[in-house]
Amino acid sequence: MAKTKTKNKKAAQPKVKTDSGTVSGTDLAPAPAPETGADVVVETVSEAAPDTPAASEPERQAMLWCRDMRFPRNMELLPKRVRMSLRTGSYEQKEADAALRLIRKGDVVLELGAGIGFMSTLISTQTRAREVHSFEANPGLLDYIHEVHRLNRAKKAHLHHAVLGDKDGTTTFYCREDILSSSLDPEDGGADATPAQVPMRDANKVIAEIKPTVLVCDIEGAEADLLPKLDLSGLRALLIELHPQWIGSAGIKSIFQLLHDQGLVYFPKMSFSKVAVFRSDW
Repeated sequence: MAKTKTKNKKAAQPKVKTDSGTVSGTDLAPAPAPETGADVVVETVSEAAPDTPAASEPERQAMLWCRDMRFPRNMELLPKRVRMSLRTGSYEQKEADAALRLIRKGDVVLELGAGIGFMSTLISTQTRAREVHSFEANPGLLDYIHEVHRLNRAKKAHLHHAVLGDKDGTTTFYCREDILSSSLDPEDGGADATPAQVPMRDANKVIAEIKPTVLVCDIEGAEADLLPKLDLSGLRALLIELHPQWIGSAGIKSIFQLLHDQGLVYFPKMSFSKVAVFRSDW
């Protein structure tokens, strides 16, 4: 019987459109992720102009993998505790577990406090939400979040640089050496705060434009001041990390009462410790 030879053809890398243009599949993450905790080095194609030498030279970038998502191992931006929790899979674990159970097909998610882009990437890539809009005040986090969204093909994630408040304008945000401890409170987190003027958008105008069905909120204690200003009547659910160490028992009580008055009832099956879920549909 005659033998036939077959040739294995290397699959062409797909072209993907991003906000910054079209990039090849080698620029992204087509292969299955290693287990949570692995540190890997990934070669990415530079996005320099095609007629420059740098355009074809691969760049080596160390990554942290967590929950099938990858995060650049930026030693200057990410505190050690964050890098360790990404490695162990414990970063935002309670919030992530709740979000995966809570968010349904077609949900529009509004996230207050984007952090390192973890929750918005998770929601965009691992739930059936229609889209997620994340608002982040800290200017030092924006480039990192955009890169996380790009690397993980989080096409349904939209990042907005702004604080939500009671009017359009600007407000003072306090940036700290521990970048994830930055906040609107000048006293919170020590004396190393550097004030920065950041955009502020009218929260209820944003809600009217986006029409969210789910609100995800982790704003380092500012929830006690912000939530009373919001029209939450259109929400199906709210996922919030509470900060009793800053807002006290009175703040917790006022939030529970406020949400109850707007038809959102505490849902214990998806809540854990300071991470609380409220729903209008049970």
